Amino acid sequence: MAERGTVIIIGGHGKIALLAAPKLADAGYDVRSLIRNPEHADDVRAAGAQPVLLDIESAGTAALEEAFAGAEAVVFSAGAGGGSPERTKAVDQDAAIRSMEAAQQAGVARYVMVSYARSETDIRTLDPESSFYPYAAAKHHADNHLRGTSLDYTILGPGKLTQEPASGKVRVVDVDEAAAAQESPEAVAASRENVAEAIRHVLTQQAAVRETVNFFDGETPLPEAIR
Repeated sequence: MAERGTVIIIGGHGKIALLAAPKLADAGYDVRSLIRNPEHADDVRAAGAQPVLLDIESAGTAALEEAFAGAEAVVFSAGAGGGSPERTKAVDQDAAIRSMEAAQQAGVARYVMVSYARSETDIRTLDPESSFYPYAAAKHHADNHLRGTSLDYTILGPGKLTQEPASGKVRVVDVDEAAAAQESPEAVAASRENVAEAIRHVLTQQAAVRETVNFFDGETPLPEAIR
């Protein structure tokens, strides 16, 4: 396998990150995963990545820039995981935006954001009192900020995440289709491992640069669905 550059995964102990790391390592990348809990280091190493202890919630842009030095790409796959609206904004929006600024300052052009399928529309349709609203707002604002940068970004917007194994096949949907999806949970499902496969695909193939790709599990092979 040809040697590639370094990929930084932010949120390195997350479910998608732990699935993506070995796929990226197998593709020839040097994978470094940012984690805030040192007890997670062994899990990250077992996934084929080098753990880097850095709490993105409190890390400033300069610390992130230092962590990104020499990297080829950054993958943002972190999340507050619910809890307080304040922490959701701090991680899913503010830390994400700092990581974009740090990537630009470090000279890292390629940036992959793991978002969700309705991030462009939920902020307009959800009740602001909904417990999901802080997350929807944070992801919406982070994604929009990313679109305004000079980064070679890809925003991946999967549907309802599942633990199913990767099929390697997806159904790409536009904004309106993603927003209107009121089908059964199975119809809007997206395997976390398919998301990990999508991360590997867009990085190795330089696919979907400066594009948003919303998708569910489907019947079209990833290389055909995401170009």
